[in-house]
Amino acid sequence: MHAPTNRTETKRLRLKELAAHLDLSITTVSRALAGYPDVSEQTRQRVREAADAFGYVPNQVGRMLVSGRSNFVGMLLPIEPHALVDPYLADFLAGLAGGLTQRGRDLFLATVPAGQDDLAVLRRVVESRRADAVVLYRLTCEDPRVTFLIERGVPFVAHGRTLASTEAYSWLDTDGEGAFYDLGRRLIALGHRRFAMLGPAKDYTYAFLRRRGLERALAEADLPPPVVMAAPLGDAGAMARAAAALINSDPRPTAVVGLKDQLALAVLEEARREGIAVPQALTVVGFDDTPVAAYADPPLTTFSQSIAEGAATIAAMVVERLEQGEAGIRGHLVKPRFVPRASHGPAPAGAG
Repeated sequence: MHAPTNRTETKRLRLKELAAHLDLSITTVSRALAGYPDVSEQTRQRVREAADAFGYVPNQVGRMLVSGRSNFVGMLLPIEPHALVDPYLADFLAGLAGGLTQRGRDLFLATVPAGQDDLAVLRRVVESRRADAVVLYRLTCEDPRVTFLIERGVPFVAHGRTLASTEAYSWLDTDGEGAFYDLGRRLIALGHRRFAMLGPAKDYTYAFLRRRGLERALAEADLPPPVVMAAPLGDAGAMARAAAALINSDPRPTAVVGLKDQLALAVLEEARREGIAVPQALTVVGFDDTPVAAYADPPLTTFSQSIAEGAATIAAMVVERLEQGEAGIRGHLVKPRFVPRASHGPAPAGAG
């Protein structure tokens, strides 16, 4: 039997026929396609190549019944009414789904409607066994989802960290604390003495750490901590009101740091409405380097953390956790890259 040159002209094989072609047992072929670590990587690659050549598509239901695996990785997706689309989330999902597909898994999204407890949705996903593993998106300082998954023995990878020990689970995070510490020192060197910060309303760990980094830089320079306001992410009205309150405070800050690009962009928009020149009268900096940041007016100074690449790394970590068990648990801290554009500059004269 020879691989066809045009799969559309050939009837797709059954698992039994694929195994016979490879001179392997049906069990070995099935486990190779499912990515089991007890099958050598060489054999898995050989089976995948033959399956692709013959256009073989496994029976997902049958595979699940035999292996006990769904080959899905679950992730909760909160749905907020009237909220703006988060460009960071879009890039993250693309990178995660692509990384999983390359490794023979699929992404399963469980929506969390507004007002519903995400822990309750997560519990349903786990108890229904619709996913072999879970990706937790944006951890809070004391995230009950982490405790739940550890207690239930469910493999997962966290996007972010809690403030407690991280030794019991895999995680990938960006060093926002170090980035904002360096940012504080950079802006202080440019003459800035009055700082403000706009963050999310929820107690995300990344927000806590980024704020701590900036506060540490200011404290070392004997400067007061930043004025801080919060707004729900994606609520355009709330973000605009919080941004307006910050830039109209007395005395006005010379530098406003948005803990995410969409918050910094809200500050830019309000500054434009108020006739405040950026960066001549006000410096504005964000974090994430989402695509819109480069096209803002003026282009937004920010930090890049390679969103899609980080999500693809999480996909690889999920598969590693599934294949290696607890031996696959690891943490990964990513250093973001400062992206200087046109929204930051020296403090205005006389603003000491």
